[in-house]
Amino acid sequence: MFVSMITRILCSAVLVGLMALPSLAETQDNVLSARVLPGWKAAEGHYMAAISLTLAPGWHTYWRSPGDVGIPPAFDWSASENLKSVALHWPSPEVILQNGTASIGYLDALTLPVEVVPLDPSQPVHLALRMNLGICDDICLPAEVDLRATLTGPGAPDSLISAALKAGPISGKDAGVTGVACDVTPIDDGLRVTARVQLPPQGAKETVVIEAAEPGLWVSSATSDRQGKALTASADMVPPAGQPFALDRSGVVVTVLARGHSVELHGCPAP
Repeated sequence: MFVSMITRILCSAVLVGLMALPSLAETQDNVLSARVLPGWKAAEGHYMAAISLTLAPGWHTYWRSPGDVGIPPAFDWSASENLKSVALHWPSPEVILQNGTASIGYLDALTLPVEVVPLDPSQPVHLALRMNLGICDDICLPAEVDLRATLTGPGAPDSLISAALKAGPISGKDAGVTGVACDVTPIDDGLRVTARVQLPPQGAKETVVIEAAEPGLWVSSATSDRQGKALTASADMVPPAGQPFALDRSGVVVTVLARGHSVELHGCPAP
């Protein structure tokens, strides 16, 4: 297990090293543009806006769980005004194969719906976002975008936001899941989580991602096996302390990625 953790650290170091090469001709401004789509105000007073990223052809950025060599995006909303909470509604990503490695993300563009809850629904929300992300093609670059927008009034429907919401994961119920359970086994420096899901096949190629709510965890890429409707996937989780820990099963998320869609399962009880 410790070898796996070292492998991820080395892969990340290689990626960061590529990002730092001063001789690369590409810059963030050449390959990335970003804006806020203000969207509309729902009946309950929440705003449905979106972060819109446009990349140069062939470039990609990463999903919230990007794989062994990807960089997860980070969001800082602390400079916003009249903002109570933000919820991100991720569209289903794709598995991107490049130079013998696999990462999980989005090619060419990403519209990321953002559900914004104001402190005072009668007042505008002044959004201020600093977003750090990785963008890659043959090379990788670190990117930082600062976005600002004022959300007020009823707004208007936006086809890009609506399409991104429609491209989100489907629930286990809608996918035909009839059972899900997780075995949790201590390992030297953490836990091994094995999810067993009763789910009809989602296509010829499935990729399973297992996530946890605990902050700071390193989670390995999952290995998976399918026998009919029975899908089994296993991943190792290592906390900063490098020892077994109490896993919050309610915070476990199992996502099955398939071509063009994904299935997302929240919570993984004991068998």
